[in-house]
Amino acid sequence: MIHLIVGNTGSGKTTYANILKKEIGGVVFSMDKWNNILFLPDKKEEDGLQWFLDRIERSESLIMSLILQLENIGVDSILDLGLSKFEHREKFRKFAKDNYIEIKMHFLDILKKTRFSRVMERNETKGDTFEFEVTQENFDFMENWFEKPTASELKNGILMQE
Repeated sequence: MIHLIVGNTGSGKTTYANILKKEIGGVVFSMDKWNNILFLPDKKEEDGLQWFLDRIERSESLIMSLILQLENIGVDSILDLGLSKFEHREKFRKFAKDNYIEIKMHFLDILKKTRFSRVMERNETKGDTFEFEVTQENFDFMENWFEKPTASELKNGILMQE
């Protein structure tokens, strides 16, 4: 099974994914961690959104091949990849359908005030889920970038609300 963890910045996706991992014995793929280790050390100031999107696309190709291997041995994949856009989530739904893999969406619908407070605290404490600092500008960008899942996307999914 593929678990899609969806929520806007600061909703607790990585924390939730790690809890789910312990509950089901799955493997977590966290794009923040991949970006921090593989790409951020090489990022130049002039590199923008497309620079990240290109690297995310390449990472996801590798992640999909790993999901197939995990599926073959009966291990669930937990995708903490942002999944901020309908089209991005649809890409994984199609991949799952094409490969006869069950999929479940987990949507963390947390208030903006709570999420912003969490992000600022994470920036300061640099705790377990810290990968890089999220600025007010980054947070605001993601507020407009994020597309809330539709009712049909949430069918048979899990909705966590504050």
